[in-house]
Amino acid sequence: MIIGVPKEIKPSENRVALTPAGALELTKRGHTVYIQSTAGVGSGFTDESYVEAGAKILPTIEDTYDAAEMVMKVKEPIAPEYDLVKPDHLFFTYFHFASYEPLTKAMLKSKATCLAYETVELADRSLPLLVPMSEVAGRMAIQEGAKYLEKPQGGLGVLLGGVPGVEPGKVLVLGGGIVGTQAAKMAAGLGAQVTILDISLPRLRYLSDVMPANVNTVYSNEYNIRRMIGTHDLIVGAVLIPGAKAPSLITKDMLKDMRPGTVMVDVAVDQGGCFETTKPTTHDDPIFVIDDVVHYCVANMPGAVPYTSTIALTNATLPYAIKLADQGWKAACKNDNALKLGLNTINGEIVYKGVADAFGMPYTDVEKFL
Repeated sequence: MIIGVPKEIKPSENRVALTPAGALELTKRGHTVYIQSTAGVGSGFTDESYVEAGAKILPTIEDTYDAAEMVMKVKEPIAPEYDLVKPDHLFFTYFHFASYEPLTKAMLKSKATCLAYETVELADRSLPLLVPMSEVAGRMAIQEGAKYLEKPQGGLGVLLGGVPGVEPGKVLVLGGGIVGTQAAKMAAGLGAQVTILDISLPRLRYLSDVMPANVNTVYSNEYNIRRMIGTHDLIVGAVLIPGAKAPSLITKDMLKDMRPGTVMVDVAVDQGGCFETTKPTTHDDPIFVIDDVVHYCVANMPGAVPYTSTIALTNATLPYAIKLADQGWKAACKNDNALKLGLNTINGEIVYKGVADAFGMPYTDVEKFL
């Protein structure tokens, strides 16, 4: 198979979909890998390192799309790329279709086969291709939240870990999944008082067992959220419904119950966000303020640490990319149910129910195409 890896053009996105090590694993199996020139530079990988791994360098994004049978990216294609997507492309990337209708319509129009990292799902309901970036984003949520709690940044002026004689800051984490767990670990490591909310009692029992003493677990409902938001300094939105839009757990009217300078970090922004007031921001302009509450809603948080993120992502995606390249997408998806669940659009039809439901569009059973 011919794999094309274009350079990411979303603002402040420095990751690349494949490391030189990943390129080597594909080329030694007889596949052709084309990398757009300088695609890996932001992550610390030179064109020469890809050539040494057996890949070939193409000068432009148009050349890379034209040459590819499977396009591998990190982020969804943005408007300038829509016309580059062809019906015979297998497109393997993060799409988060349910949060953005124009992207969904553009990919339906292209008739490409779109296989989304975020909906590849194992039998235990875990999301293996979302996990590494969720781990990065969860940890970054505390790093960024701590920064914006500083008074010059508009925050409360609270040091999360406190100092002797001064109580530590308080962190509220909405969601006890991968993002929430990593956020809680980081916050607890800094010495903050942490509360995790989740609707799964088994998950709360597990977190209660494994977390340090400065982490508490509370069952998530509107009453408890409203009760706690006024006393916590940093609130992390970490709720995910695979392939569907995130629920709005904090509404605009709740902001008045928070202290001026409270910081909210919405890691679910790619799926529409779990705060009603969320709107996507960038690393260049990461925050906005509503009712004196600081919102950090960067849609590609791991893009700020591309060396770590790119290696972590390739570690997870490469085994699946090899299956797709070795077997072709139809056979690979027939043989691997996790990959089959990654299929979102095929030949202009939506084959993932969460996406169809998000926009009230027709849904087609994926078996029609397999």
